[in-house]
Amino acid sequence: MAVKITGKTKRIIERDRKVFLTTTREVYPFVAERGEGDFAYDIEGNRFIDFASFISVYNIGINANKGIRTAIKQQVDTLMHSAFTDYYSELPVKFGEELISMFPKGFGKLFLSNSGTEANEAAIKFAQIFTKRSYNIAFYGAFHGRSKGSLSLTASRFVQRSHFGPFSNTIHVPFAYCYRCPFNQTYPGCGLACVDYIKKYPLSKEVDPKEVSAFFVEPVQGEGGYIVPPKDYFKEIKRITEDNGMLLVSDEVQSGYMRTGKFLAMDNFGVRADIYTMAKSLGAGMPLGATVVSNDLGDVPAGSHASTFGGNLVSVAAALASIRFVKRNRKRLAVEAREKGRRIMKRLKEMEERYEVVGDARGLGMMTAIEIVKDKKSKTPGVKEREKIIENAFYNGLLLLPAGDSTIRIIPPLTVSSSSLENGLNILENAIKAASKNY
Repeated sequence: MAVKITGKTKRIIERDRKVFLTTTREVYPFVAERGEGDFAYDIEGNRFIDFASFISVYNIGINANKGIRTAIKQQVDTLMHSAFTDYYSELPVKFGEELISMFPKGFGKLFLSNSGTEANEAAIKFAQIFTKRSYNIAFYGAFHGRSKGSLSLTASRFVQRSHFGPFSNTIHVPFAYCYRCPFNQTYPGCGLACVDYIKKYPLSKEVDPKEVSAFFVEPVQGEGGYIVPPKDYFKEIKRITEDNGMLLVSDEVQSGYMRTGKFLAMDNFGVRADIYTMAKSLGAGMPLGATVVSNDLGDVPAGSHASTFGGNLVSVAAALASIRFVKRNRKRLAVEAREKGRRIMKRLKEMEERYEVVGDARGLGMMTAIEIVKDKKSKTPGVKEREKIIENAFYNGLLLLPAGDSTIRIIPPLTVSSSSLENGLNILENAIKAASKNY
């Protein structure tokens, strides 16, 4: 195997465990030191192709690009923090104008925070202010964050919610997870039974639709397993919201910022939301979240929401340089995301046909994944098999991340080179082959 791990790494991990509470560390011992472009390097000097983009943050290259890093350095020497929600500052205004220009006409108000969960917290509060209603709807499998409000929307796995309830008024409904349809039906013959369920049960027996503030959705479910719904699915969800005066909130934290080939992932489905949330790649490596609302919704009362570090100037400097890069290269990034996505999906579908442990290959643009199973017939989640694949890939120079019960995400930077893409897919396939020896 190409990667060598010594006591140097092991000692840092031991020190880490002594001072930090447990979070979500991966099965492999990666201690990051630096990164550039397609590659991440650990403290041992090992080089890795990154198929995780450091949790979908580095959409335009590991450690961003030189222009973004220069903007950060210049801002550090000028002013790092301006208390933007109390004092005015021009830099966030410039960024806000650039960001809004990427949205459909009619969007012109936004709020800046520090992360995806904060962006969704703001969306919850704003939707309640705009509608004067208290309930929300979200999906099983959804991940909208881990802070208290956004956690009420999250329903990806129970460990994320255990001991933190009771939660605010959120109704959860099944997502269009066609590989594991909760109604044991097959699309399109099902007639979108999962949408009918929402109408017939929770909105008829559990809550008055006129009390629902917003329906929160991820265009592609992220943490839940990179699940892509049918093309017409969100049009039906949008119809439910419009018929009942609810708002549609599109969580673009992981799926947005060109990841699917469009700046807004929801645009792939021909639907316009009322509120969008963004983070991760928005700050190009710096912490930044944004909640963007339609002008039709109006404004919020002064003092109803704020953030000490929201609009932090260093983060905004990075985001401004990044969004300008994206605008200059938008057509190229869109074409490459689609073309590279097709290349990735072609290989993943070949793996699905070739290996018993690959149950399903799916994705949209460069937001792709494979679901690992014990065998294709039973579809039993292959949790241990997935761990073996991810660990094997790591020791051969590829960084991967899990999702869902037994899914592996494949999300390299949008700027990944053809050679790195092919080399990474080869490492992945070899790891799958090794895990398939018993079949």
